[in-house]
Amino acid sequence: MRLFVALGLPDEVRERLADLEDRLPGARWVAPENFHITLRFIGEVDGGLAEDIDAELTALSGEGFWVTLAGLGCFGEGPKTRALYARVEPSEPLSRLQQKVENALQRAGCPPEGRKFKPHVTLARFKGPTGPELERFIVRHALFRAGPFLATDFTLYQSFLAGEGAIYREEAAYPLDRPRLAVGA
Repeated sequence: MRLFVALGLPDEVRERLADLEDRLPGARWVAPENFHITLRFIGEVDGGLAEDIDAELTALSGEGFWVTLAGLGCFGEGPKTRALYARVEPSEPLSRLQQKVENALQRAGCPPEGRKFKPHVTLARFKGPTGPELERFIVRHALFRAGPFLATDFTLYQSFLAGEGAIYREEAAYPLDRPRLAVGA
């Protein structure tokens, strides 16, 4: 099984992100139903480890929190650009949840994540040079915002690689408690 842990997005946020799709050279746009905020990519695991992961994630607790998307960015530069993404505004509750997930996965037997957490929603992937159109696209959408929306759970997904792109299937959802504070408080 190829697994990852993520926050799902509400339909209205998915629609806002899907509206950004445009003609960009070499872009393979992510299907709106696959938009998510990855908390931790796990990779290939066997059934025993998957059960241990589920047990550890089930034991986590935390409050729900507000999430806002703001602006766009890229992984890689120039001819080495790999992906276009929507930025997720950093927040203490999001970082705290991500760290809890990381710790739970290590307790389950997963190796530590070597990359720094950079919350984002991948919009498109690139295999070749992007050209100046991508830079103009990012500038044109610099003021993009979506949300805030309330994160009420996080999900363990299984990923299947297919010719037209990955297919994600929800394996388990883990609820977060109702937050005590209102948005903006």
